[in-house]
Amino acid sequence: MALVDRCRRGELGAFEEVYRAHSAKLFGLVLRMVGNAADAEDLLQDIFLAAHQKLEGFRGESALGTWLYRLAMNQCLDYLRSRSAKTGQLTDPLDDERALPAPGGRGIADQAVSRLDLERALAQLPEGCRAAFLLYDVEGLEHREVAEALGIAEGTSKSQVHKARLRLRGLLGTGRR
Repeated sequence: MALVDRCRRGELGAFEEVYRAHSAKLFGLVLRMVGNAADAEDLLQDIFLAAHQKLEGFRGESALGTWLYRLAMNQCLDYLRSRSAKTGQLTDPLDDERALPAPGGRGIADQAVSRLDLERALAQLPEGCRAAFLLYDVEGLEHREVAEALGIAEGTSKSQVHKARLRLRGLLGTGRR
């Protein structure tokens, strides 16, 4: 909270400290949400601009990082919704069987999940599941923090992460015996 107070007083370098402390993690999250670096960079600027403008309203009821994650997720979701509306695309439903790989004998080498495969699979998740999964499993937030960051109930966070994991297993062909 001391850093936030320094920012509010307009102390030189204080907001830069906030940026340095949180920008790398936020960029990674935003990149995973939107899928390309140029858009992620633009959104990261928008996120920190919004943070600077809204810092007066930060009450300290949660950690600054959690508050920034919430701002970031709101910016990402707004961006994805507007992009989806512009292109007329709809998010695939979770139970869309067409996205699941056909069962069959694949060699061990073929079963290795590459980073690119994971990124593609993440991009196919519905926005809410992707956001909860990234915050919980990738960023390491607790479900209550994910719920706070996304403005959802803790139980919804657990459900979204569970659904995301199931969908990812199907998309990546893992978890089959």
